[in-house]
Amino acid sequence: MAVTDYDCIIVGAGPAGIFAALEIVTKSEGKKVLLVEKGKDLAGRDRKEIFSGWGGAGTYSDGKLNISRDVGGFLNEYKAPAELDELLAYADGLYLKYGAPAEIKGHDREAVVKLEEAAARAGLRLISFPIRHIGTDRCLGLLKNLRAELEGKVDMLFDREVAEVITANGAAAGIRTLDGAEFRSDFIILCPGRIGARWLQEVARKNGLQTDNNPVDIGVRVEVPATVLSQVTDVVHEAKLTYNSRKFDDPVRTFCMNPYGVVVKERNAGFCTVNGHSYSVRKSENTNFAILVSTVFTEPFREPIAYGEYIAKLANLLGGGIIVQRLGDLLHGRRSTADRIKRGALKPTLQDATPGDLSFVLPYRYVSDIIEMLEALDRFAPGLNSPSTLLYGVEVKFYSLRPRLTGALETEIKNLFAAGDGAGVTRGILQASVSGVIAAREALKRM
Repeated sequence: MAVTDYDCIIVGAGPAGIFAALEIVTKSEGKKVLLVEKGKDLAGRDRKEIFSGWGGAGTYSDGKLNISRDVGGFLNEYKAPAELDELLAYADGLYLKYGAPAEIKGHDREAVVKLEEAAARAGLRLISFPIRHIGTDRCLGLLKNLRAELEGKVDMLFDREVAEVITANGAAAGIRTLDGAEFRSDFIILCPGRIGARWLQEVARKNGLQTDNNPVDIGVRVEVPATVLSQVTDVVHEAKLTYNSRKFDDPVRTFCMNPYGVVVKERNAGFCTVNGHSYSVRKSENTNFAILVSTVFTEPFREPIAYGEYIAKLANLLGGGIIVQRLGDLLHGRRSTADRIKRGALKPTLQDATPGDLSFVLPYRYVSDIIEMLEALDRFAPGLNSPSTLLYGVEVKFYSLRPRLTGALETEIKNLFAAGDGAGVTRGILQASVSGVIAAREALKRM
């Protein structure tokens, strides 16, 4: 097959890859850029494969832009606070330009301080920050605008998986796809997204790159009546609350809170997990959020991704998919039944879930941490630790591998960069977008 030369090749069309491409074509003239994506173009995407394709996992997400260097990733380990703040504001401005709503939530400082004080009294820490909430129903429109902006300026290949990263003399040289096609470039930015974490692990192994294990986050999605948390979500929209368990001293946190939202099933390759959405207009009577326990595995075990997949597959095996359990049933050591859930005070928003017993899936340590967190949350928002509270399992976040990177997100191979969630440096849409900008700017300096 013929070899095609490019100024820069970007692997992955999620937020990191899109913003890397956008940065290069808007800040330079005549640069030839190739964007390679294993999934489908936006017009061909559907919810059967939410992690791959144009926009990545963010396409069908809640669309929260967390404007903070303290949440949504680890870029504060690579950039000074002032520079990172500027980058976050820059990326947020681009989202605003391409269709994100103008409203920012969480700016009422007096109300936020009261919530922080209430959280502290409950033994929790509330991390407050401004949020721009796009909403699941508005994400597609915004991504269409970004797609239109890059049309004709960037060559795009969809349904093409990269089999190999080519190097020469310790530097990036190109890629080879599964069908044998070769594309050459002195600059490569890898943005594989969460679904590509295992792929990036294999790229690192083949090229002798050193990697560090990030925590693997495992837990459940909690669903409660929206009124239980409305005094919180009406102020901050999303409450990021952290806690260290008494028994095991494990870090536990809330994640992806969806006021008046719905619980959804996410299909991965070979298994499914649970997540949550909220819309800009359509509202349910419930609020949902995740409780995640973070674990850092040490030597000799270096397969945190495989461990998270194992837990998810075990839940699927026992429940035929997603398991749902009332908190009261979990505490009494019994499985939930459809009748018990029906008699409860809460109507589940995810109908495609099997009543069951999460204690057969999650290790005792995780169950203990989750129960402790729910008790602390009840002191902060009374009514949350109710027997009718619903727990869906499991929720797993794969941010489990991080190549050794410079402040410009360059790997140990010259001009080979890694960005986004799959590279383990980010955990959310806005920081993922910023990471793509960081890598693209450094590549542009050297071109």
